[in-house]
Amino acid sequence: MDKLLSAAQRAIVQSLKVKKGERLLLVTDRQKMKIAEALAYWANKSRAEVTTYLMTETVRPITAPTSIFKEMIAMADVTMYMLDARVVEKPFRGFMVANGAKKGRICMMPGITVDMMERLVNIDFANMDRLTRKVIRTLQDCRDVRVTNSLGTDITFSVKGRKWENDNGDISTMGKHGNLPAGECYTCPVENSFTGRIIFSLIDDKVGRGEMIFKKGKLVLFKGKGIAEIVKGFKGDPTGRIVGEFGIGTNRGAKICKNMLEAEKAFGTVHFAIGDSYGLGTNKSTFHFDALVERATLVAGKKTIIRNGVFLMK
Repeated sequence: MDKLLSAAQRAIVQSLKVKKGERLLLVTDRQKMKIAEALAYWANKSRAEVTTYLMTETVRPITAPTSIFKEMIAMADVTMYMLDARVVEKPFRGFMVANGAKKGRICMMPGITVDMMERLVNIDFANMDRLTRKVIRTLQDCRDVRVTNSLGTDITFSVKGRKWENDNGDISTMGKHGNLPAGECYTCPVENSFTGRIIFSLIDDKVGRGEMIFKKGKLVLFKGKGIAEIVKGFKGDPTGRIVGEFGIGTNRGAKICKNMLEAEKAFGTVHFAIGDSYGLGTNKSTFHFDALVERATLVAGKKTIIRNGVFLMK
């Protein structure tokens, strides 16, 4: 068995646990067709009903679902999204996240590549899960979290009372929403506690350093081409400027790269998002943009969890 087929087997059999008779909807484009075919092979082996939705370039960018697509996702037990990642298509992705888990479960893989499948899905999910759970236990209900780095990041916030999600690759039950590759834990900071400065190296697949300054959960100042383009796309919608996520990467195989799907999973990195909080906070939005912080130092209370991008826990 080649590496891609092996990774696809882990995705279908171990992660999503696709069962006989389940309806699987694969949302793909030509760039990702090789991956879709490998996933469809194992779903068919599991005796699931497989439907492939091919997004042609002639109708892109797509920002809203068609009426037929709405019916398809409502009927699916499992939905897998693997389109080439494009910022302007975030509202469509947001629709899928919100609706794919209403009556089923959804796996989001924006920008996934064959290389990422082979390196990051062909892994020991159990080992990654053990570390991720340990990180969550340390941060659970912490009132005093601080993230800094040598580039000038200095942001403080509370996660008291906030639910944590463990993106450990288990997307096997109804209502679940997760990524492949997996490897992070995340929550939403208490909005009015979130104050300070973030220097990021990547924001939603846009390369180049940028800066965001927050006051009580709201983005009040920013610098950098990538973040400027994103804020312009909000068109005055204030929900796009509210903090929506704080995440920590726990996948040992992931690298810091131009693809946020992989970069946010990189071991020892942290990331923040503006926009929708996926129900973990108070903010609801059609937008959600992740920003990666490299070489971070993460302190929870008096305990240092990460120092200069290196985990201090094993």
